[in-house]
Amino acid sequence: MNYKFVQNKKCEYFPCHKVGDETKFNCLFCYCPLYMLGEECGGNFKYSHGIKDCSGCTITHMKDTGFNFVQEKMLTVIDIVKENYLENHTEEENIKLK
Repeated sequence: MNYKFVQNKKCEYFPCHKVGDETKFNCLFCYCPLYMLGEECGGNFKYSHGIKDCSGCTITHMKDTGFNFVQEKMLTVIDIVKENYLENHTEEENIKLK
């Protein structure tokens, strides 16, 4: 499906990660939507001076698997947001959410 794969070869950073086959490099998630998950993101990252460094991760940029991986992980994001909301709102407000 076309909406799952985008390439921007005109980008000055293309490809922003080292990959074997540039034809399969997906730019759809140029900025990783999973960054905020920290160690739960599921990607190949390291910490450099206390900052998450994702330069070694290509999981969201894979043509055939990146989109589905992000979609599955977004369920975790939704759960975290919902849990955070429930912890910080009254019971009456929480009933509206359910």
